[in-house]
Amino acid sequence: MSQYYESSSNKTNTQEHDVIMRGRRLLDITGVKQVESFDNEEFLLETVMGFLAIRGQNLQMKNLDVDKGIVSIKGKVFDLVYIDDQNGDKAKGFFSKLFR
Repeated sequence: MSQYYESSSNKTNTQEHDVIMRGRRLLDITGVKQVESFDNEEFLLETVMGFLAIRGQNLQMKNLDVDKGIVSIKGKVFDLVYIDDQNGDKAKGFFSKLFR
């Protein structure tokens, strides 16, 4: 596991990205560039490590700090999915479901 930590110590001015979940009811996310869309069932965030889709029930934005890139979400979390260019077909399917 040490190889994962070594690569992160070589970063110069890259903003960090962390996802902290507490009890499946509260998410704190750092490294957020932009909130693309959200409602009470889905959030789509652009982070420094790609797009992050969060699905759940009764989701609400608890805190948003654009300058620091921090978003806090509360509600029951069902899943967290990163959408990468490498999975182009999956991403298209997910986006089409997301924006129905």
